[in-house]
Amino acid sequence: MTGQQHDPKPPRPALPHGWRRHLTRLPIAFYHVGLGPLFGNRLLLLNHTGRTSGLHRRVVLEVVAHDPRQGTWVLASGFGPEAAWYRNLQASPKTTIQVGNRHHAVTAEFLNADVGAGIMARYASARPRAARRLCAFMGFDVDGSTASYRRAGRQIPFVRLDAAPSRRRP
Repeated sequence: MTGQQHDPKPPRPALPHGWRRHLTRLPIAFYHVGLGPLFGNRLLLLNHTGRTSGLHRRVVLEVVAHDPRQGTWVLASGFGPEAAWYRNLQASPKTTIQVGNRHHAVTAEFLNADVGAGIMARYASARPRAARRLCAFMGFDVDGSTASYRRAGRQIPFVRLDAAPSRRRP
C-alpha cells in the first residue's frame, strides 16, 4: 500500500433482464424507423462490434456532454467498465453513431478519472435532478455538493466520441 486512499467501488446496478431489458432497448426501434429526432441531442445510437462475436451491436445512450464545434459527445457507462458497449469500444474504438437522423463516424477516447470528475461536476450543475438520480442508480452517495459529484465522477467510466475531422463543423 502506498498510503493513498482510494474510494471504495460501489456495487454497480444489475443489467436489466426480461421486460426491463426490452423496455431499455425500445429506443433502438425508434431510431430504426426514423424517429431518432424525438430524442434530440440527449440520446444517441451507438453502433459497435462485439469484441468476441464480431457481430454488429447497437445501444442507445444518454449524451452527458456535447460540443458541436469540436464534434464530440461524452458518454458515461452507468453499469461500469464491464458494460458490453464499453468493452466493445475498447477493443474497436472506431465506429459510427446516429444523433437524430444524422450519422457520424467517430473514434472513442477513454477519459481518465480526473477528467471524469470535472465532467460529472458540470453535468450535476447543468442537470441537478438527473445527476442525483443517475448517482443513486449507480450506488453513489452524493450530498448535492460539487465535491461529492466529483468523487462520483472519478469512479464513472467516461468515453468521448470524436467525429472524424471531415465531419466536424467549421
